[in-house]
Amino acid sequence: MKISVFGLGYVGCVSLGCLARNGHQVIGVDVDQTKIDQINQGRATIVERDISGIIAEQSEQGRIRATSDYREAILDTDISIVAVGTPSTAKGHLNLRYIFNVADHFAEVLREKNSFHVIAVRSTVMPGTCDKIATLIEQRTDKLRNVDFAVVSNPEFLREGSAVRDYFNPPLTLLGSQSEQATLMMRSLYDALPAEIIVTEIQIAELMKYVNNTFHALKISFANEVGNICSAMGLDSHAVMDIFCKDTQLNISKYYFKPGFAYGGSCLPKDLKGLQMLAHDMYVSVPVINSIHLTNDIQMQRAIGTLMQYVHRRIGFLGLGFKAGTDDLRNSPAVALAESLLGKGCSLMIYDRNINMSKLTGTNKAFIDQHIPHLSQLLATSGRQLIESCDVLVVCTPEAEFADLVSSVNNKVVVDLVRLPKLPNPSNEYIGINWSLTPVEAEVQTY
Repeated sequence: MKISVFGLGYVGCVSLGCLARNGHQVIGVDVDQTKIDQINQGRATIVERDISGIIAEQSEQGRIRATSDYREAILDTDISIVAVGTPSTAKGHLNLRYIFNVADHFAEVLREKNSFHVIAVRSTVMPGTCDKIATLIEQRTDKLRNVDFAVVSNPEFLREGSAVRDYFNPPLTLLGSQSEQATLMMRSLYDALPAEIIVTEIQIAELMKYVNNTFHALKISFANEVGNICSAMGLDSHAVMDIFCKDTQLNISKYYFKPGFAYGGSCLPKDLKGLQMLAHDMYVSVPVINSIHLTNDIQMQRAIGTLMQYVHRRIGFLGLGFKAGTDDLRNSPAVALAESLLGKGCSLMIYDRNINMSKLTGTNKAFIDQHIPHLSQLLATSGRQLIESCDVLVVCTPEAEFADLVSSVNNKVVVDLVRLPKLPNPSNEYIGINWSLTPVEAEVQTY
């Protein structure tokens, strides 16, 4: 099938490559010429495990290309996947400008298209957005929804750092559709994947990403509160939560139930705010949801307070991205921590092999320019340079490389935000963000 993908960021780039690997002809559409050139040169627009090889492979086989010509892309394809950004406004509502810019393109081009066209919205949007897109197209053309075209909701459940694996092994595939023809066409994209395809009402599908991500945000905060209590009592918070996670009968995922640092990224904070604003606008009181971010703020202040004890010593960050194995800096808790410490006069050095200033583009670059505009001056060229130059090491992402680096140092302060798989040697001062050493570990540290 011929497919166009609007937006070549994380979701768009992964969708482009994975759909092509499944045998489809795919055109990527973006306003950023740099991203277009990268795809046409067989290079991924993001740093993400496995995607670079897929993009190179599918480009060589002639299944993918990119363009800024939306007219050509719409006329030449049967399905258009919309994966443009929907950032939060200052008040927490969604900025749907990019979504409706794309909707304008469809209204313009579908006037002259005679075949049935499916618009699949993968971007995270508020319930009712697909209906507004369909109404806009109907008002500006002589086309009828679910007759000449259809707008369906097809939310993604991809995690940065494992997006390709998640694409090919989803927990489920969700389609919000009122059109049998559109449903059959969308099913053909996912029939080969080992997951149930669920077809539901469009607004239910639109809401599910918010419900899922709000619950994930809640799980992280809950585990951190348990971890802080355990830390105060001298107990191993991970032992407590490992036992808690033995109960899988209530569909509890282990992924988020690990005490650690604050949550961040481009999804959890934004979607939590989105659900809060939805409840506010509907005059529904949600005190638990409204308090979730307070625990996250406490976790950030906990890290800041710990590191302010070493304000006169050079602090080195191992990792800056939102997650290990990615260059996404947007709403990274490590960025927020670094920005706060710099504002308080701390001397910082940062090492993250995934961060290349010359390759940062779009909203990722805009975010870091706003929060740490002189980041390039803080970056170490290697992990070895950082650990030799800094007295305090802060492990911000669970890269295997960082565990090896920390295990090789002596007489350093190690602040662990990720729960290292093995402790540094006993000459170091080790601080877990919200866990204490077990008696056996403490004894080993002593000697």
